[in-house]
Amino acid sequence: MRLRPALILALACVLWLGGCATRAPSDDEAGDPSSASSPLPQAPDDGEVFERGMASWYGAQFHGRRTASGEAFDQNELTAAHKTLPFGTLVRVRHARTGKEVTVRINDRGPFTKGRVIDLSRAAASALGLIQTGVAPVLVFRQ
Repeated sequence: MRLRPALILALACVLWLGGCATRAPSDDEAGDPSSASSPLPQAPDDGEVFERGMASWYGAQFHGRRTASGEAFDQNELTAAHKTLPFGTLVRVRHARTGKEVTVRINDRGPFTKGRVIDLSRAAASALGLIQTGVAPVLVFRQ
């Protein structure tokens, strides 16, 4: 009956090693620019990607309120919120899947949701075509 403890030990090792295995990315992750292995649709003259990740947008519920820069938020202007870039910085945001681009001015702080790199005004989100989806993978280029 010494075989039983050896069998249990072998099974435990297989399960432990199986927990260390990596998994293949899902279809959603394959197009995510925050994934290190995803290809970046970038032409040689684009310059360096400053940041990549998910973008979201905010609009009517904040329209007219003061932004962190002190100006009133206008959902119809091409502006955005970023965690660290100085106010007034211009960045070009490219939808990683469609290639659509928009240049926005940083005038607020955010986003405050994990995994997001930029919050766009409604106008900027509309230019990128992400009003319906709410979030999208993007590449951010500093101007």
